Amino acid sequence: MLKRYRTGSSVIVGLFALAAATQAQAQRARVEKLGDGILIHLPPAEEQKARTIRLQVVGKKILHVQASPLDTVSTMKSLMAVEQAPTSAKWQYKSRKGEAVVSTATLTATISLQTGAITFTDAKGQVLLREPSFGGKTFTRTVADGQPLYAVEQLFESPADEALYGLGQHQNGVMNYKGQQVELAQNNTDVGVPFLLSSKNYGVLWDNYSITKVGDTRDYEPLATLKLYAKTGEQGWLTATYVNKKNPGQVVVQRPESVINYEFLEDQKNFPATVKLGDVLGTWEGSIESETTGLHHFLLKNAGYAKLYIDGKEVVNKWRQAWNPGTSVVPLPMEKGRKYSLKLEWDPDGGESYLGLKWLSPLVGASQQQYGFRSEAGRDLNYYFVQGSSSDEVISGYRTITGPAPIAPKWAMGFWQSRERYKTQDELLTTAAEFRKRQIPIDNIVLDWSYWKQAEWGSQEFDPVRFANPEGMIKTLHEQNLHFMISVWPKFYEGIPAYNDFLTKGYLYKRNIANRTRDWIAQGYTSTFYDAFNPQARQAFWNLINTKLFSKGIDAWWMDASEPDIYSNTNVQTRKELMTPTYLGSSTLYFNGFPLQNAKGIYEGQRGTRPDQRVFLLTRSGYAGSQRYAAAIWSGDIGSRWEDFKNQIPAGLNFSMSGIPYWTSDIGGFAVEHRYEKTPMVTSDQEEWRELNTRWYQYGAFCPLFRVHGQFPYREMFNIAPEGSPAYQSMLYYDQLRYRLMPYIYSLAGQTHHQNGTIMRGLVMDFGQDAAVRNISNQFLFGPSLLVNPVTDYHARSRSLYLPAGTGWFDFYSGQYQKGGQTITADAPLERMPLYVREGSILPFGPAIQYTTEKPTDPITLYVYTGKDGQFTLYEDENVNYNYEKGAFATIPLTYDEKAKTLTIGERKGSFPGMMTRRTFNVVWVSQARPVAWNLGAAPGKTVQYSGSAVSVKME
Repeated sequence: MLKRYRTGSSVIVGLFALAAATQAQAQRARVEKLGDGILIHLPPAEEQKARTIRLQVVGKKILHVQASPLDTVSTMKSLMAVEQAPTSAKWQYKSRKGEAVVSTATLTATISLQTGAITFTDAKGQVLLREPSFGGKTFTRTVADGQPLYAVEQLFESPADEALYGLGQHQNGVMNYKGQQVELAQNNTDVGVPFLLSSKNYGVLWDNYSITKVGDTRDYEPLATLKLYAKTGEQGWLTATYVNKKNPGQVVVQRPESVINYEFLEDQKNFPATVKLGDVLGTWEGSIESETTGLHHFLLKNAGYAKLYIDGKEVVNKWRQAWNPGTSVVPLPMEKGRKYSLKLEWDPDGGESYLGLKWLSPLVGASQQQYGFRSEAGRDLNYYFVQGSSSDEVISGYRTITGPAPIAPKWAMGFWQSRERYKTQDELLTTAAEFRKRQIPIDNIVLDWSYWKQAEWGSQEFDPVRFANPEGMIKTLHEQNLHFMISVWPKFYEGIPAYNDFLTKGYLYKRNIANRTRDWIAQGYTSTFYDAFNPQARQAFWNLINTKLFSKGIDAWWMDASEPDIYSNTNVQTRKELMTPTYLGSSTLYFNGFPLQNAKGIYEGQRGTRPDQRVFLLTRSGYAGSQRYAAAIWSGDIGSRWEDFKNQIPAGLNFSMSGIPYWTSDIGGFAVEHRYEKTPMVTSDQEEWRELNTRWYQYGAFCPLFRVHGQFPYREMFNIAPEGSPAYQSMLYYDQLRYRLMPYIYSLAGQTHHQNGTIMRGLVMDFGQDAAVRNISNQFLFGPSLLVNPVTDYHARSRSLYLPAGTGWFDFYSGQYQKGGQTITADAPLERMPLYVREGSILPFGPAIQYTTEKPTDPITLYVYTGKDGQFTLYEDENVNYNYEKGAFATIPLTYDEKAKTLTIGERKGSFPGMMTRRTFNVVWVSQARPVAWNLGAAPGKTVQYSGSAVSVKME
């Protein structure tokens, strides 16, 4: 990695020499003007530096940068970027002394002809983003599968007040990534998306598919690189003690350990030979000391239960299921030369479990105001710079590059019920019928894995013993106005007909079979995945699921293990070996791209087979561009704990701010502690289980997708709590509220396509000028109007929350007004989550319904929250097809003029078959002087008949 900083008189001498040489060197640089930009050939430089830079004008606010240490840049086709039409943006090139300048109407890029450093400025000359003066580009030769490549890094300067977001979905509870490290490496519960969104209203899309570190790009260090002290004071190690779990007074092994690195399956051999993980508890004790003063970061990886104490303070208390470890990041200010006590307590909670603890030293000097992208492999360095006047405009630029998001079918915006798993046809149908019997609004039910015969994973065929009539089952669900999603894995058991067919055609990764690795089913079966990078293999996979499943009436696809998770908990090198070779080249080069190509195959396959039916994919992993393949992502096999619930909020927000609009978590968490598996549960555990699920339902109702899933205990609300209980009533309330909000929610879905909108919004997106919101990780906006404040602490009956400045806020339930720019303590009884409406909002509500298309959306009740001008656009189309792409949709603009106290229901634009031409609007006014509680059963302030022409209503 590049050595960034030097000190001393030699630097001053060097600077004079550099200044003297700059003009002569710059004269040796050569600039070619192309049809869409420029190509710069820099003077000869060090081997690791850029020699060629291409700057391409994609649009007036989007520039594409490629750099190479060779005389040319790569012409390989991008997987994440769509083919761009020749730019229509007007641009110009100017040569200045030692610089090349490319400008559009809003954006200028200035490139040093000495170092290749690029500075991006706006039309006023204000710096938006700047590469360091030395260029910040590093190319390190590497080889993968015999192919010569480069490890590539790009540094950027970052002012102290900048906040950084996006980069996919990660589980460490971090909202603002400034000063942090984010690793982009697909894994269960972690989704890497190489799009960074700045609070300065720009974005960087990094076009690379290898494992990438963003932010602080240095590698974490083993604990051994700190000064370590045993609990008895000797220097050089920590004291590791393993005791009998049933008799903690019995020490099994005690030994010095200076490295805690049991992170992967391959590392299990490093435990003491006499230790059986299911039978012991582990403790690491002693002290740590650093030679640097500043903010250190510690990265704990654990499965089972782990508690970390530093300087006597508990900094981590976390559980993860033994087969799916998670990470925690602990920032810790440390003083040079001071000892800090450290204690790590670990209960493996299973016969296979994982643990690791590493650290990063403080950033110093100029590196404190920098961030970078560093990728393991690339043909060259490749990124897009996106300018915007708002976060929405920047995300719109991302979708310009990577493709628009299709509109989800309307039924997908309703409630999803799932569990791990419905084991028989009768079990699934009985559950569906119970929802309808109880009048719990629902649109979708899901069949998870293992509906096939035990030894036939990958056959895509139902086990006829447990699912005797799949077509009849799906027909029954459709007759009940339920849609059916089914789990499809890219996995094949050795020897089944589909495996043999794919093997003969060369469509499979072969290493896992050659290793004779067995999975976790019964006695274990050998298996592998298909190569989604191969277009013929993608087509064959679609043909298989089309013939076996889609032809039976399947509505949606649940694409599990799409990282790909060929063999869980192996290290990165093993994972690369298991997917080598890919059709396109080295798995090192394409490591993160599998979920993108896997989604592409099913999306294109279904659209080709049934072009009139919207595709809906739910996949466990994604990448930049996933949204164009109708892919929604869920947060994987997270735990059913309060800390996991809390972490889903920043995880989902940053994922949404990565440009992919449809996201969800397993409401209630997927994997449960053993205490919840007991039948019956201990009373205290049952109370906590019900409260956890209740609070998660409240949050889930305001996620882009509202979906329940998880291991036993069963996850239907009527199995979580009895009908008369506060927990049940709360879950039902928010389900019903979600359906009443469907005119609002489906309009937001329309905006995701037509205006490149974002449904789930970090507060910085709408209140970027309010510095107080930049690190808020537990509040967000659902659409432009609703401030959502989840309650993530057990027994909490109030919570502190911040009302962003620049506007006022109305309590959703009471209509009471609060001014913005203040922190308040809001009531949060078990049945309710604090919910506020932004001043100037127009919220449309529809009638009570049991499924999204049960009734025409009429009447619509418009709650108008006065005090500021406001606007909202109602969107409608045919709900299930792609005719909206051909213009078959309608919009009704709603505007409120505060000075005139007038709501205008504007002229309808557009039309589509089946559109309601006449409808009723009920208007409810909410103001500071007249707070109105949300109650759709109350008489409206005004009722308006509407037939498509503009109608105005004045507040009385």
